[in-house]
Amino acid sequence: MDNLVRHHRAVVAGIDTFVREAGRADAPAVLLPHGYPCSSYEFRNLMPRLADRWRLLAPDFPGAGYSATPDDFDYSFDGYAAWLEAFVDAMNLDRFVLYLHDFGSPIGARLAIRNPNRIVGLIIQNGDIPYEDALGPKYADIEALWSLPPAEMKQRLASAVTEEGFREEFLNDLPADLADAIPPDLWQLHWSLLTPRRKEIAIDLIAGLKENRPWFPEHRRYLRSHQPPTLIVWGPNDHYMPEISARAYLRDLPDAELHLLEGGHWLLETHLDEVVKLIAAFLIRVHSA
Repeated sequence: MDNLVRHHRAVVAGIDTFVREAGRADAPAVLLPHGYPCSSYEFRNLMPRLADRWRLLAPDFPGAGYSATPDDFDYSFDGYAAWLEAFVDAMNLDRFVLYLHDFGSPIGARLAIRNPNRIVGLIIQNGDIPYEDALGPKYADIEALWSLPPAEMKQRLASAVTEEGFREEFLNDLPADLADAIPPDLWQLHWSLLTPRRKEIAIDLIAGLKENRPWFPEHRRYLRSHQPPTLIVWGPNDHYMPEISARAYLRDLPDAELHLLEGGHWLLETHLDEVVKLIAAFLIRVHSA
């Protein structure tokens, strides 16, 4: 029964929050902040595979999944990072391994920078990287919009926040023999949860990548200064973050363990068995160190 994923709600910083949790409350912890355009649903298959030895926690961010969408929340990378810190405190997490994927990466990394002593290790899986020269072509498309007036930039970004746009986000650059392993539940579920207000939030967060760029040096400084034990597991078939993006981390984390699999951005859908083996071995090492 320890392997069951439990679903519950908690009030975090005054916000009604949906939480997936697995494992014993006293087990070493792994924090799983999700990416865009997803929710804690992305970890539904990973969590029971690791819950025999570890406690895994995956919340839905405010404005995502089954959590509330308050009007007075700061829907920015900084706002989400402050909220994630409140979640960690509410769940009584002292030290934990942090999983960094997609937009969960700049959010989680801010948490690590604020509280470096709480981080036992990092698992980086196709996370938004802090290396300007190693981003994929999809980021170049976003950057090309930054010179536009803000209203026009957001209007252009809004054209991608559609059900078909969600489908493209999940299929990304996968070859045909892997694309059919991505369940349509991913884009259909998350599109069904996208209210008009949530669409505005998504557009603003993507637009916020411009304001996030000056923060890259701070992220790199954290990695270089603290040298957290790190597992990099990557799917190079990714228009946003190809193989060069994974290897860029080795500039500041030369001792990181790097594994390139054959998948893409959503490895937990296509390469779950391989990822579980790598993560389980990494968790044993860092928690016994």
